Amino acid sequence: MNTKILKTLDYSSILNKCAHHAATGLGKERVEQLLPSGDFEEVKRRLKATDEAVNVNRLKGGAPFGGIRDIKTAVHRARIGGMLNPAELFDVANTIFGGRRLKRFLHDVHEDYAIESLLFLTEQIAELKTTEDKIKLCIDDNAQVVDSASPELARIRQELRTSETRARDRLEQMVRTPSIQKMLQDNLVTIRNDRYVIPVKQEYRGHFGGMIHDQSASGATLFIEPEAVVQLNNRVRELKLKEETEIEKILRMLTVLVAEVADELLGNVDALSELDFTFAKAGLAHDMKATLPILNDRGFIKIKRGRHPLIPIESVVPLDIELGNRYTTIIVTGPNTGGKTVSLKTIGLLSLMAMSGLFVPAEEGSQLCVFDAIYADIGDEQSIEQSLSTFSSHMTNIIRILREMTPKSLVLLDELGAGTDPAEGSALAISLLEYIHKMGCRIVATTHYSELKAYAFDRQGIINASMEFDVQTLSPTYRLLVGVPGRSNAFAIAERLGLAKSIIDHARGQVGEEDQRVESMIATLEENRLTAEAERQTAEQLRREVESLRVKLEAQQQRFEEQRDRLFEKAEREAQDAVAKARREADEIIADLRRMQREANEVKDHHLSDAKRRLDQAVPELRKKKAGSQPAKRNPDKLEAGDEVLVTNLRQKGHIVEIVSDTEAMVQLGIMKMKVQLADLELVKAAASAPKKPQQTAASLKRTRDENARMELDLRGSNLEDSLIEVDRFLDESYLANFGQVYIIHGKGTGILRTGIQEFLRKHKHVKSYRIGNYNEGGTGVTVAELK
Repeated sequence: MNTKILKTLDYSSILNKCAHHAATGLGKERVEQLLPSGDFEEVKRRLKATDEAVNVNRLKGGAPFGGIRDIKTAVHRARIGGMLNPAELFDVANTIFGGRRLKRFLHDVHEDYAIESLLFLTEQIAELKTTEDKIKLCIDDNAQVVDSASPELARIRQELRTSETRARDRLEQMVRTPSIQKMLQDNLVTIRNDRYVIPVKQEYRGHFGGMIHDQSASGATLFIEPEAVVQLNNRVRELKLKEETEIEKILRMLTVLVAEVADELLGNVDALSELDFTFAKAGLAHDMKATLPILNDRGFIKIKRGRHPLIPIESVVPLDIELGNRYTTIIVTGPNTGGKTVSLKTIGLLSLMAMSGLFVPAEEGSQLCVFDAIYADIGDEQSIEQSLSTFSSHMTNIIRILREMTPKSLVLLDELGAGTDPAEGSALAISLLEYIHKMGCRIVATTHYSELKAYAFDRQGIINASMEFDVQTLSPTYRLLVGVPGRSNAFAIAERLGLAKSIIDHARGQVGEEDQRVESMIATLEENRLTAEAERQTAEQLRREVESLRVKLEAQQQRFEEQRDRLFEKAEREAQDAVAKARREADEIIADLRRMQREANEVKDHHLSDAKRRLDQAVPELRKKKAGSQPAKRNPDKLEAGDEVLVTNLRQKGHIVEIVSDTEAMVQLGIMKMKVQLADLELVKAAASAPKKPQQTAASLKRTRDENARMELDLRGSNLEDSLIEVDRFLDESYLANFGQVYIIHGKGTGILRTGIQEFLRKHKHVKSYRIGNYNEGGTGVTVAELK
C-alpha cells in the first residue's frame, strides 16, 4: 500500500490510538509495523483474531500481560557470548513467567469459548520453567544477586559484612573519644572511594596519619582514612573484589542458560508481541465502539452509520453509503465545508482499517471489501518548490493512479477537475470518470461542476449524491444523500441574509431555463426525499416496537413453557414417590399377614381390619386441580354440629361434635376428638336437618351407628379418664353394629390402663364377659370383650 495514501487518509493516527492500548513495548512495536493487506484470507485471519480478543475482554475483562518485556536484545547478546546483567536476567525470568501465565489464561478461556487463533499463538510459547527457576534462585525482585546464589558468595558476603562492621566500629570509637571530637568537623563516619573515613578539620590533618581521600568545597574539611583502619579497609576492598568476581561468575552461568534456550525465548517474544498486538486491536475496538465488519472480495461496500474514527463520537455525523452493487461510481456535489471530503476519507479509512484486521466504527452488519489497493487524491497539494499549481499537483497524482490502478481498486477523488477553467475542468472530469468507470474500479468523487450531475443522471452504474444543506439555518448537516444531486443554494441563502428581492429576481433571470428546470427538479426530489425519510423513520419506530413486543412475548412464552415443564417434572416425581411409598406399605402389610398366618395358622378379623385400614392409608393422595363440580364451601359461620367436614390442613374427614366458639369447633376424627379452626374446615355433607317443632320442655337424642364402626379400639398413649369415655362410645357403636366381640388395645405398660378398663367393662350394660387376649391376639396388651 502506497505510504502517501496512508498519510492522506490519516492512517498513522489510527495506529497511534491503537498503540496506546498495547500493554508492552513488544505490542507497540508490532502496532507501528501494521499495514493493510490485499490478501482476502489474510484479512479474514486478522479479523478473526481481533474478534476472539474482543470476546476474551468481554468475558474475562482482559488478558494478563504483566511482567512481559522486550528481551530480544538481551537474548541476542547472550547468544553471541556477552554477559547479561542482573536486571536483564530478571526481565528474562519475568517474561518466561508472564508468557506461561498468559498461556494458561487463554487455555482456560478456550474451555468456555473457542479461540482457535489465539490458542494457536499460545502453542508457540515454550514453558522454560527450569530456566526461570534457576534465574529467580539467584536474583531477587530488586534485580540483585542474592547471597544464596552460591556458597562462595554467601561466605564472601558474610566475611565482608564482618570486616565492614570492624572498620566502622573502630572509627566510631575514635569519633566518641573527647580528645578527638574537637579535631572533627562532624562526629560521624562516612565513605569516600568505598573506604570508611572521618571528616577532620584542616588544621588537624597531621594528627591522624593515614590517607586523605577527599575534601569539602571550601577546603576546611578533609576526609581522612586514619592509619588505624587502613588494613581493615584494605580487607573490605579485597572482599568486594572477590564478591564482584563471584557475581560475574554467577551471571555468566545464568547467561549460558539463557543462550541455550535463545531460540525458544525469541519464539516466545514473537508470539507474545502478536498476542499483545491483537489485544491492542481489541482495546481500540472497545474505545471506538467499533464492530466486526462483514468482508467480501467482490468490490461491495455497505457502511451503516459509519463514523470517522478521529472525530469525537458526540459530534460526528454518521455516514450511510452503499457502493458496488447497483452502481460502482458515486459523484458527490455540494457546497464547500459541507462534509464531502470527510465522507471521502471515512470511506477510505474504514476500508483501510478493515484490511488491517481492525474493527470499524459502524453499526453491526456493515460490509467492506478487501481491495488490492486504495488510491486517493484529496486536498490541495500545490508545491512552490516544484513549481506545481493546484491543478498540476492534482493531475500528477491522478496520472500516477491511472498508471497503477486495477479493476479491484478503490479510487477516491476530491474536487475532480478543480483549479482550471470550469468548462475544460468539467470535460476533463467526465473523461477521467468514464475511463476509470470502464476499468471496473469502485469510485467516489466530489465536484462542484453541475455538468457532472447530468453525466451521472443518465449513465448506468453511476449515481449522484450530495451533502445535505439546511437553508433555514444556513448551515450544512454533513449528511450524505445518495441518489439526490446537489443543488445551488446561493439564491436561498442570499434571500435569507436580506439581499433585495429585486436583485435576486434579476439574478434568477440570468440563469438559463434549462438550469432552472434542473434546480426545480432537484428541489422536488429533495422534498420527496424528506417526506420519505420521515415516513421511513416512523415505520422503523413501529418496527422496533413490534420487534420489542415480539421478543417480550417469546420470552414470556419460554418462561411459561419452562415453568410448565418444571411443574410436570415435580408432579411426576411426587407421583413416583407416592406410588413407591404405597408399594412399600402394601409389601409390609402383606409380609405381616403372612407372618401372622405362619405363627397362628389363621388371621383374625381384627388383623384383617387393621390391614385394610393400613392399606387405605397407604393410598397416595396427590393434589388435584379443583373441579368445577366440587361442592361449594360453606361459610364457616354456617357450619353446624353433625356436619361431615374435611380438615384441609390434615386432609382427613370427620364430624363436627360441637361448635366451641366463633372460630373453633370440636371435630371427631376417627377415635380422636380435636379442636380445629373453622377456617380449616370444608363441608363435605351437611347434617340431616329435622323439622323445627314448637318449644318443648324435654328433648330426646337417638344415637345412630357410625358407618365407619370398627371392631377394635386402640387406646395406647391415652390417660384412663379419656380412655373410659372412648370405651363407652366404642361399646355403644359396636353394640348397635351387632358385633359379637370387640378388641380394646391398651398396651402392657404399668397395667393401670388395663385394670381401669377391665373394671369399667365388668359393670358395663352391653358387656357379657371379657378376657385377656390370646397370644396371637396381642396377649396382655389387649382385652377382648364379648357383647350381649
